[in-house]
Amino acid sequence: MSLPEPLSRLIEQLQKLPGIGAKGAQRLAFHVLKNPRDDAERLCDAIRDVKEQVTYCSICNNITAADPCVFCAGDGRDHGVICVIEEPQNVMVVEKTREFRGVYHVLMGVLSPLHGVGPDDLKIKGLLHRVGAGGVSEVILATSPTVEGEATALYLARLLKPLGVRVTRIAMGVPVGSDLEYADEVTMTRAMEGRREL
Repeated sequence: MSLPEPLSRLIEQLQKLPGIGAKGAQRLAFHVLKNPRDDAERLCDAIRDVKEQVTYCSICNNITAADPCVFCAGDGRDHGVICVIEEPQNVMVVEKTREFRGVYHVLMGVLSPLHGVGPDDLKIKGLLHRVGAGGVSEVILATSPTVEGEATALYLARLLKPLGVRVTRIAMGVPVGSDLEYADEVTMTRAMEGRREL
């Protein structure tokens, strides 16, 4: 069956979104088609507003509607502790804990030579500038426990330690609610290394 060109174009654009395959894009396109025009216009407005009104913080690279972001501009935050994360969405994961009171630095990715991502492709220079300017006592490396995340953390540690700042890595191990039977040896090793007294 031949689809009308505008519908085919919508399906094609939806497929470019992460996690959306051909069938998912088709379902979404038909959903947009069958729903009221007002719903489609609100969706278009929301997408347009995101592109026009949301930007990146000039200090930490987090997403924000005002520059600097609420974390960098906030007086209630400890600007002497910087948590380094991979992507802006990771900020919300750390914030959900309600434990971290420092500020952030978003790398916008991790080192991945296989995908052509090197140090110059990440927001590392801004981090080094922030630490070099003084007033930073600790940098927490909170990259993912993947090969790329670990490589990025090690690379950053080598750059940061000569600047006289304390460099720490988030603890990793067995997730709450999981069974030890399913933990791999690296996860179990990290869990043992990160143990604490009760």
